[in-house]
Amino acid sequence: MAFVMAGIVVAAFSLQLAMGRSSFSSPLIVHAHAVVFMGWVALYVLQNIFAANGAMALHRRLGWIGAAWMVLMVVLGIAVTVLMVRRGQAPFFFLPLQFLIFNPLSILTFAGLTTAAIALRRQTEWHRRLHYCGMTLLLGPAFGRLLPMPLLIPYAHEAVFGAVMLFPLIGILADLRRTGRVHPAWLWGIGTIVGLQLVIETLPYSSAGASFYRAVTAGSPGAAVAPLDYPPPPGGPLITGRGTST
Repeated sequence: MAFVMAGIVVAAFSLQLAMGRSSFSSPLIVHAHAVVFMGWVALYVLQNIFAANGAMALHRRLGWIGAAWMVLMVVLGIAVTVLMVRRGQAPFFFLPLQFLIFNPLSILTFAGLTTAAIALRRQTEWHRRLHYCGMTLLLGPAFGRLLPMPLLIPYAHEAVFGAVMLFPLIGILADLRRTGRVHPAWLWGIGTIVGLQLVIETLPYSSAGASFYRAVTAGSPGAAVAPLDYPPPPGGPLITGRGTST
């Protein structure tokens, strides 16, 4: 499944580039974000290869590099989200406040699941399933580029959530087929992802969500963008909202 996940990510971002929806004139931090997140995909695939072939010394060594890499992902993931919202460039198929909340929370939840996987590295069955659930969350941006998002308004985010959830469900089915039971790591992983979704569905409509949006966008063009209204589609092909560095 690691190769399937990696294939989805590569296909999604290649499609964006081929259709002119990505720009090399985006701010430098956006490119750094892309390189770092794609680097994690490569790390995940390599770790699966090492584990499958018994190269555990390499697996452990690369694992600690991955732990440090994860911190960089959290910082860049949140920074790029804040940049986009402050510039008033959240993707038009998401509510700006919804985007401001779900992107950082998703990367933080990924980090939480990954940290739990590292903590349980000596319990292989837990370790690999929690890593898998964490990687599942990173498929959200890929599905956001593969699905016809403008046609899915106002349920674009929910559609991405549904696509993402297919992967842990496949993991459960694989367990049932092999052992006849569901490993509890799946329940914790899926429960965490579903809990995240519930927060995403409610927090944007709370006073705390509104206050958060005002604090983040203060003094920026994003402050003039209604947090709970869908922005108009951009005039050009850059529908993901990252814009250019100018």
